[in-house]
Amino acid sequence: MEHYKFFQNRACEYFPCHKVEDDKVFNCLFCYCPLYALKDKCGGDFSYTKKGIKNCMACIKPHTLQGYEHVQAHIQKVIEIGKKG
Repeated sequence: MEHYKFFQNRACEYFPCHKVEDDKVFNCLFCYCPLYALKDKCGGDFSYTKKGIKNCMACIKPHTLQGYEHVQAHIQKVIEIGKKG
């Protein structure tokens, strides 16, 4: 494993912040998902609340061992949003 792609903070009071089967492979690298701004184009498992707020509690994509690759595959879209801002 390339160690720069994985970080875990077991001292965090929220660890793990999502329900998972095995917290030994829970990746905290993207504690706050950088893909949130992509709305329905993030590639994650999300829903919207009745008030229209994106709810990512069911999504563990950025917290898996493959999370780094998932974020990198979509991050250019986030950069483009930032350029328009």
